[in-house]
Amino acid sequence: MIKGVAASDETNCIEKVAFLGPPGTFSNAAVDSYFGAGALPIRVSVSSIDDVFLEVEAGKAEFGLVPIENSTEGAVNNTQDCLIDTSLHIIGEVYLPIEHNLMVKGKQSFDRIKKIVSHKQSLAQCRLWLRSNFPHVQLEEASSNAEAARMASLDESVAAIAGAMAAQSYGLHILESGIQDRKNNTTRFLVLSQNRAKLSTGHDKTSILVYTENKPGALFRLLEPFDRFQVSLTRIETRPARDGFWSYVFFIDFEGHIEDEPVRQVFAELADRVVKIKNLGSYPRAQQNQTPS
Repeated sequence: MIKGVAASDETNCIEKVAFLGPPGTFSNAAVDSYFGAGALPIRVSVSSIDDVFLEVEAGKAEFGLVPIENSTEGAVNNTQDCLIDTSLHIIGEVYLPIEHNLMVKGKQSFDRIKKIVSHKQSLAQCRLWLRSNFPHVQLEEASSNAEAARMASLDESVAAIAGAMAAQSYGLHILESGIQDRKNNTTRFLVLSQNRAKLSTGHDKTSILVYTENKPGALFRLLEPFDRFQVSLTRIETRPARDGFWSYVFFIDFEGHIEDEPVRQVFAELADRVVKIKNLGSYPRAQQNQTPS
């Protein structure tokens, strides 16, 4: 459950949160960071980011948690594509420092490793270290870091790149810790719900999708009201809109709540400047140095 909200005593009303599994992933650690490390809400491990959205949209889980961007590799395109189509709302966010570790079954040395497996994002975040230390070893993508750890637990010639939680979950030995190429490597996660977040806290962020016309000056017309009304942008990304040839949708995060007067003024200005605006939600801003509970 969300901190500060009491859980129902009714068994069939116990809250659930869906995340990209299996248990031991960084998404699992982000759930603990946001909701606390207790037993509630019940953790529901699913096999893909798409399934996180589907679980919440179908009412099988009250909350979903998905990665949206990494400080090294940038946006998570799968999550962005799901946000385009979903009816869910963003109600929170969490920043999780990401430390990648090389782990194996037993305590064998580097020279016994024949294959290294991990999620594609993790392989990318460790590419320089891997090139330096294992230039000739096969690299293989797994559906998640925890799945990579499970694979390593079955074969002593396979090493996994994953977090410390995965090493504990699958009984693996960490040969080398902190192998990510950038030591300030951080992933931002979004918390999703069918319901919108509560009223403004005075320390909020809003996320929107904006569709613009494909013509000169469209981006300037989109951004100018944010400058004029002094609304601070924190992120802007583009993705193909999928509903028109060479048209794009902008993902924009900015400081403030949808009910704040400067934000209301920005929306009023944008109404005549863009094709469509989708409000993904206003929610409390997270501290970027947040660590798991």
